[in-house]
Amino acid sequence: MSGYSEDEKLRLQQLRALRRRWLRDQELSEREPVLPRRRLGPVAAFWERFLQPGGFWRHQVFKAYQTSGFILTRVLVPAWIILYYLKYHVMKTPHGAVMSNPRIFPGDRILETGEIMPPLKEEPDEHH
Repeated sequence: MSGYSEDEKLRLQQLRALRRRWLRDQELSEREPVLPRRRLGPVAAFWERFLQPGGFWRHQVFKAYQTSGFILTRVLVPAWIILYYLKYHVMKTPHGAVMSNPRIFPGDRILETGEIMPPLKEEPDEHH
């Protein structure tokens, strides 16, 4: 017994027909793909309308907008967050906090000059 039986031949023929139909269904017509309309947000819609007429300057403005947005979100805001964390959570004394000079009393030595403060002048007893 060589070859396929009648049932096997019929089955193979049906499979070939199904495969051909499936392949034919995969081909797109001229109207396909039918995609839903894009819903743009207000900013994206503005830039879409702005760039429609074309022109070199419009593209330069858009490129400057994109670059500034990138720098703001990827450089400045993270740097500000890191600076804030370091300033208020890591450093012992915050950056910009100025230590006031200690009081200088008569007889104290000024470190920068080595000078010794003279004693205060005596005031006459004219207090009320």
